Amino acid sequence: MGKLATALATTLAVTAVTASTATAAPAAPAASPTAAAEATDDSFYTYDGSTPLSSYAPGTVLKTRTLQYHVVGIPTPVKAIQLLFRTVDAQGRPSAGVTSVVRSLTGDGSRAVSYQSFYDSLNPADSPSRAIAGDVSLGGLIANGESLLLVPLLLSGYNVIIPDTEGQTADFAAGPEYGTTTLDSIRAASRSPETGLNSGTRIGLAGYSGGAIATHWAAALAPGYAPDVDQRLVGYAEGGLLVAPAHNLKYVSGSTIWAGVAPMAVLGAARSYDIDFAPYLNSYGAQVFKELERGSIINALGQYPGLTWKKMVKPQYANPNSVPAFVEAVNKLNLGSAPTPSAPGFIVQGGGGVLEGTFSNLPGIGRGDGVMVAGDVRALARQYCDKGNTSLKYTQYDLLSHVGAAVPWAPSALGWLNDRFAGKTAPSDCGRIPAGNSLAPEVATTAP
Repeated sequence: MGKLATALATTLAVTAVTASTATAAPAAPAASPTAAAEATDDSFYTYDGSTPLSSYAPGTVLKTRTLQYHVVGIPTPVKAIQLLFRTVDAQGRPSAGVTSVVRSLTGDGSRAVSYQSFYDSLNPADSPSRAIAGDVSLGGLIANGESLLLVPLLLSGYNVIIPDTEGQTADFAAGPEYGTTTLDSIRAASRSPETGLNSGTRIGLAGYSGGAIATHWAAALAPGYAPDVDQRLVGYAEGGLLVAPAHNLKYVSGSTIWAGVAPMAVLGAARSYDIDFAPYLNSYGAQVFKELERGSIINALGQYPGLTWKKMVKPQYANPNSVPAFVEAVNKLNLGSAPTPSAPGFIVQGGGGVLEGTFSNLPGIGRGDGVMVAGDVRALARQYCDKGNTSLKYTQYDLLSHVGAAVPWAPSALGWLNDRFAGKTAPSDCGRIPAGNSLAPEVATTAP
């Protein structure tokens, strides 16, 4: 216990301060494509076997290595097992994913929490596994700072699985890919002798913001895509969830802090589904897309105050729904059309977005936490209740923003997961969740 506390409580405290300082920096240039290319130089990330990748079952371990857990490039005494495994991308094509496993010194292999990071980046160099391996990037400081959130899990006796949820091409906001990568990461961790986990290990899912995207899509896809994992899930705990991206685009439009996340999400969708948005962009839009092509959320927050969709596109595409590729992508990413999870859930959502410079209150969208739409999250929760999954706890903090709501979420999520692992009946807020927004698919319109 002392060794673990020293390694992941003192060193990581410094990291959290460093990461938060970097995030608050007024101007951080986006990483160049060259930097992203350099991120792939580590041969561990490349599947180089002679057998076609498609011939392996999802979750098959392809490579294994054990290294010291690094924080801001500084090695700690804690060991991390990293796995290259077979998974699929957003289009269902075979791909190789990476995950990291940290074994608890106080527990056995019976319990594990898959923690999904909110590293939110279009640059592969910013992935959690690279930060853990000692690579230092500006965006990767977020993953380093998140290490503090792992300490309570490890000290509670949980093994921790940390997948690179965005895949190796950093497909930001591509929910279905986040989900399959997370599920196959759990499969791989359960099949590797080095991790101490096995097919009987019970699993909890946890993540906030970008990590909530992965957490929720994993829970939603598990019954159909990975029933072997689904039967072991004790529940999912998340906060600040992206539900209907088309609504979020309108919600953050013109805001002071979060507006730059919109082009990041469009870039992520374009990359995930091989969409060329260039024909729709004006010169300024092309400039913004170029600046953020390999950027992280650090490069977007507060960097584009007042940015709107209309400012980035040609006049005839002022309505996003006049772009067929946009409509197709956001409908694929809408959780309202995804399967219903079978596992219990705990969802926290903020409603005080004005504290982070988002004053939007559009009809059909309403308030949010600054970047995520509260009415969408409520609607999704009510949808699950109506479909029979009543083991759902929903908490909305109307006076807290996206960043602020993360503070009560973390300890509440741990307590909720502790109860699920202990076999206690999951609480339900079904029947008490206020009405939300329509989550119907977007309808394409004709450009004037």
